[in-house]
Amino acid sequence: MAIRRGDTVLFPRAPVIVSWAAVGGKKEGEGPLASGFDEIIEDAGFTAEGAESWEQGESMLQQHCIRRCLRKAETDKKQVELAFAGDLQAQCTASNYTMRELGIPFAGLYGACSTMAESLCLGALCAAAGYADRVLAFSSSHFCAAERQFRTPLNYGGKRTPTAQWTATASGACLLRKPGRPGIPILSATIGRVCDAGVRDINNMGAAMAPAAASTLLAFFEGTGARPEQFDAVVTGDLGRVGSELLHEMMQQAGFPLTNQQDCGCLLYRSDARDVQAGGSGAGCSASVLAAHLLPRLQSGELHRILFLSTGALMSQTTFLQGESIPGIAHCVELGSPQGGQPR
Repeated sequence: MAIRRGDTVLFPRAPVIVSWAAVGGKKEGEGPLASGFDEIIEDAGFTAEGAESWEQGESMLQQHCIRRCLRKAETDKKQVELAFAGDLQAQCTASNYTMRELGIPFAGLYGACSTMAESLCLGALCAAAGYADRVLAFSSSHFCAAERQFRTPLNYGGKRTPTAQWTATASGACLLRKPGRPGIPILSATIGRVCDAGVRDINNMGAAMAPAAASTLLAFFEGTGARPEQFDAVVTGDLGRVGSELLHEMMQQAGFPLTNQQDCGCLLYRSDARDVQAGGSGAGCSASVLAAHLLPRLQSGELHRILFLSTGALMSQTTFLQGESIPGIAHCVELGSPQGGQPR
């Protein structure tokens, strides 16, 4: 039976991730993690498959990813009992249209760039409790769809600030199952709280999300008694370089220095890529880095235990134009290797 400690739920019998997949666009295929992706899409518009908009293209991106994830598990979509998913489009339309095609029981989520960790938290809770056996967790983002919605049309040619981040055209998906099966164990889940540091700059998401990342990490360490150095890595996604620096300062002040922190927004693209400024972002950023880079290393035993913490900025284009500050949230799952990741 699961154990609640503060904001963290521990799983003495851990639900597992049995398969995963990552699909990215051309830019993601030029980055350092390219070899870990299951598929690189050169045509992000999916025009050859009949898509008539960037928004339709993102739904097709998700569908490619889900098919690969289920194929690895030798699972038909009819066997999936529940799906948790979301994206950055208004009303999560990319995920809604994907689930229209798949016909799976669906709980739509919006946690902005934190959506992948949120879906894993909820999926793990349901699988551990026995409410569903095969649970699909996924998220995505699309650079062109996101820029059109949150900032300016692409042909506007606006100047990007040094603190800005590049929205990934990518999707990541995981299939979760009940405890007792081989796979990557989800050892705990920490649901975050909304934090607002008063940031109003839509081009500085890292600064808006860093306080939420610190809040969730501190809640996890307080609830479990663990320390950062007990993990191979504390992986955030996606604070970028600016947000990561702020997180380090806050955790140092709290007495939990992060010497092993990595950020999905910094891992996904080359450090010398000029157009990504402070790094990558988007709901598909941490999702694809998880599936393309982190889960394979846990599976092989290269990593034994990590914290995977996705962060999200919870503004909308309406609240931004109204001058509202940008709240942030972060959700966290503790992942272990099949060989050495034992429950607490």
